[in-house]
Amino acid sequence: MGNKRIKVVSESMFYTLMAFLHGEYSGAEIASMVEKLTKGRVRLGPATLYTILGRFEEDQILMQTRTEGRKRIYRITDKGIQMYHDERERLAQCLADAATWEGESK
Repeated sequence: MGNKRIKVVSESMFYTLMAFLHGEYSGAEIASMVEKLTKGRVRLGPATLYTILGRFEEDQILMQTRTEGRKRIYRITDKGIQMYHDERERLAQCLADAATWEGESK
């Protein structure tokens, strides 16, 4: 991971950010929430999820608030909330561009 900054937000990252908008959660809780929200279309396996959580914590997008036994609880930071909103706006613009393009091809 090192000093690399997140330049591209993957679908898994986006849903992870979205899930944290509602409170503090553990990785397992986030995985369950994302799977439920997407009706099973997006499944965060342990390797993917804990890579995302580690990267987000390193980049101060999430912060660990406490531990409960082996379970770590995280919350989203202001930087993470901004990242979510920026990505949501980017995705909305992509959809708007697609609608314009499709309309022009008719």
